[in-house]
Amino acid sequence: MMSIDDPKQEEYFVSRLWEAGAFLMGRNTYEIMAGYWPTSDHPSARAMNEIPKVVFSRTLKSAGDWPETRIAGGDTAEEIAKLKAEPGKDLVAAGGTEFMHSLIKLGVVDEYRLWVLPAATGKGAPLFPELDQPVNLRLVKSTAFPSGVLELVYVPADR
Repeated sequence: MMSIDDPKQEEYFVSRLWEAGAFLMGRNTYEIMAGYWPTSDHPSARAMNEIPKVVFSRTLKSAGDWPETRIAGGDTAEEIAKLKAEPGKDLVAAGGTEFMHSLIKLGVVDEYRLWVLPAATGKGAPLFPELDQPVNLRLVKSTAFPSGVLELVYVPADR
């Protein structure tokens, strides 16, 4: 696993986590994270353990022991619409190619925060799935960190 030491980027990332109304993820990502964050001393651990989390899964019946976690087992588009209708802060979705592809295909992503790391692994899954039509994006913000990590924030161009 690649690690890039950048305290400024880590501080920024943790502050963004605290701004989340809920952290959304698929089952596979949940299983990895639920096994890691509760006992981690990583700078993001407190936020990851305390912010509300929603796991999208039709097979999980319980969120286990990870605090502030609930299961969304219905239709993904309907579950996202319900979450967006709730008062509060922005929703943040991360991790899991299958889950992210489903959100992109459903057209429910309001903002893309892409992190470019100054390293090449030579492998990985494509971010965007095969789409019926292109999704045009408009850059609204970019932030460069001392390590060379770059955050690019895009919104769908039609919004």
